[in-house]
Amino acid sequence: MTELRRLGRTDIKVPPIALGTMTWGEQNSEAEGHAQLDYALDRGINFIDTAESYSIPPRAETQGSTERIIGSWLKARGNRDKVILATKVAGRNNNSYLRPEGTPQLDRKNIHYAIDQSLKRLQTDYVDLYQLHSPDRSLPLFAASGTTFKPKSNSDTHEIPIEETLDALADLVKQGKVRHVGVSNETAWGTGRFVHAADSNAALPRVASIQNAYNLLNRTFEIGLAEIAHREDVGLLAYSPLAQGFLTGKYRDGARPEKARLTLFDRGQRYQKPGVAEAVEAYLALAAEHGLDPAQFAIAFVASRPFVTSAIIGATTLEQLKTDIDSLDLTITPELEDAIDAIHQLHSNPAP
Repeated sequence: MTELRRLGRTDIKVPPIALGTMTWGEQNSEAEGHAQLDYALDRGINFIDTAESYSIPPRAETQGSTERIIGSWLKARGNRDKVILATKVAGRNNNSYLRPEGTPQLDRKNIHYAIDQSLKRLQTDYVDLYQLHSPDRSLPLFAASGTTFKPKSNSDTHEIPIEETLDALADLVKQGKVRHVGVSNETAWGTGRFVHAADSNAALPRVASIQNAYNLLNRTFEIGLAEIAHREDVGLLAYSPLAQGFLTGKYRDGARPEKARLTLFDRGQRYQKPGVAEAVEAYLALAAEHGLDPAQFAIAFVASRPFVTSAIIGATTLEQLKTDIDSLDLTITPELEDAIDAIHQLHSNPAP
């Protein structure tokens, strides 16, 4: 029986692994997406994560395709009650094709439009977890422009207040379209503000989760957010536990396997920084020393953290999916933990 963990302070319990879906509609066909869903559900992985902007890389031509694939599966199987479904509304970005009237923002008009479109594609009348894909503030997201916070003047940007965003989400909860809400790519300050706003006003929904990158190459979540996640019951849904595949070793020594994401799209800049290759080699050597599959080793580490609710895995083949789910059978022993921390001391967060 797969261990279940409580999602925030809700009555929902989820497995320690969630099925990520962002390749469906780009690298994966509808049939392949359905096969992954069937296999995952058979293995007890009933937590599915998607977003209105998927598939990845984001393009107008494929936008919403992942939700449509999940929706056709739900309709064909008639099993909506057997899955916990999470999707995301896009925050401020340059993908104007997401909205009929300009740039997405996290205001009432945009949020209401986005959820209705997502529900149509998903062929359901509600989602269990509705997440804000990114903050409606000027921040260095996805390490594209470094990680240093550089505030802009009020004249440079118009931010939607957090309370206004939560008030719009409260509408969706009242309407039954959304059960619970979460944040993604958020900071310690932002997460604290969301929690405080809801705790100060019972009419506003309390965030149940935060979906940020977390893996052996990027443990920055531990610095400020882990304590918030623990004390405020805002569990981490950790994406990129394999660091976009770098921790499997498939890209070592500059290799570019056919059909791999980095080979196809050249979107791995976050993990092509000074110090990453050395850290990857150290972790691969540690896995080999203990006779462990490197992918299972990396996922098991993430899933074993006390502040992690689920590690979000993504696969383009059923073989990869089986390997990733089998990480549930791996235990991070105290000896292994000490060895991981020793490497971390030498190679701390090369890919924040």
